[in-house]
Amino acid sequence: MKNTTSIFRKPLETAFSGALAYLESLDRAPAATTADLRTLRERLDRPLTPQGMPPEQVITELMQDVEGGILGSPGGRFFAWVVGGALPAALAADWMSSAWDQNAALYACAPAAAVVEEIVGFWMKGLLGLPSAASFALTTGSQMAHATCLAAARHALLQRRNWDVERKGLFGAPPIRILAGGHQHGSVVRAVRLLGLGLDHVISVESDIASRLLPEALQKALEQSPDAPTIILLQAGDINTGGFDRFEQIVPLAKKHGAWVHVDGAIGLWAAASPRYRHQTLGIEGCDSWVTDGHKWLNTPYDCGFAFVVEPEAHRASMSHRAAYLTHDDDARDPMDWNPEWSRRARGFAAYAALRQLGREGIAALVERCGLHARELVAGIGALPGAEIMWKPIINLGMVRFLDPRPGATEEDHHRRTDQVIAAIAADGEAFFAGTTWRGRRCMRISVSNWMTDEDDVARTIATVKRVLAANQE
Repeated sequence: MKNTTSIFRKPLETAFSGALAYLESLDRAPAATTADLRTLRERLDRPLTPQGMPPEQVITELMQDVEGGILGSPGGRFFAWVVGGALPAALAADWMSSAWDQNAALYACAPAAAVVEEIVGFWMKGLLGLPSAASFALTTGSQMAHATCLAAARHALLQRRNWDVERKGLFGAPPIRILAGGHQHGSVVRAVRLLGLGLDHVISVESDIASRLLPEALQKALEQSPDAPTIILLQAGDINTGGFDRFEQIVPLAKKHGAWVHVDGAIGLWAAASPRYRHQTLGIEGCDSWVTDGHKWLNTPYDCGFAFVVEPEAHRASMSHRAAYLTHDDDARDPMDWNPEWSRRARGFAAYAALRQLGREGIAALVERCGLHARELVAGIGALPGAEIMWKPIINLGMVRFLDPRPGATEEDHHRRTDQVIAAIAADGEAFFAGTTWRGRRCMRISVSNWMTDEDDVARTIATVKRVLAANQE
């Protein structure tokens, strides 16, 4: 028999020690990176030796070489983009996923992984208030979840017009129009491109200041071409404002015109799990497809996304494949029938573990706690001299900007000052934010979605911004 103990123990123990040292230092370590591009390239560009080297040495040198090049995104003072951390149970399950090394494409080649995904989908539909009969896919993230849902929409809309898009393609097919608000996340845009639907077919519909599509404007757009196959893109949590579309008003209007309603809920679909925020999602269960992320508010390790489709037949027809060498089970659920990937990581284990660690009340508490901290950060930073609140959080997203104090300062001066302060905060290392441009103005975007963020992190961050502003007066 092979002595697998001697093969695996040293590198895994080395990695375990390094991982614990990193995670336990997050509260003290800089949230930003400290090594520049040149340094990282010089360290990591080692000769590829003919004979190789012991695995524990590879891991030791890797940890040394990337030092200073790893963002503190798993920690409590990382507020850029919408990046969650990793719950202990989810991280441990993810490690086990690597050790088990299952190809979660079929029940036949990953039985436990297939059943875990099935259960995760059932739990998620209950948590988010989605139809119990909806189909489900676990993807790499919202990018591929959008592609999955919109592929199902494409199939359903064209099938109603006697067009088999999987066989005939889009050449000669009835063109599908896409009605959307003025701002869509890039992952939706990329999915539209990947599926061949075409950006020229995306029609912008008037929205309000929170990026919520106006129902009266949508009705007018629908009536302009009442017979056109149509996808309506809605949002549960706009990337800048956290705004939610008015599902109760829009869904009946869409159904009257036979449109497919797709929801980008990468952030905000989790609001449905919270008694405080659930009202934002009223009527969302009447839509046709929904997307959310696990590596945001559920705090699973990267990568994890969820797709839900109200028409399982359309979903499966757009994704499934059969071949003589594949082994399908008549009773089990084969994940590859529902998502774009073939060979795929068994990421369902981490999602399963995260859901079990938190439970229903824990998920609601996490969502509400992040919203509270976002409001505290926006209010605290916005009250500092030279800062201005641009958007107060609806859920967990807000914006501030920093004003150039010089007399006669222009908007361009304020843009420059905002970017300067964001960079200075990153250089300080205590906290990390990113910028955005909203309604023509540069802002510092404040996003809270990490399970580790607490009151101390909020206080430390506000004190840091105050110190940075004082040190960077013009």
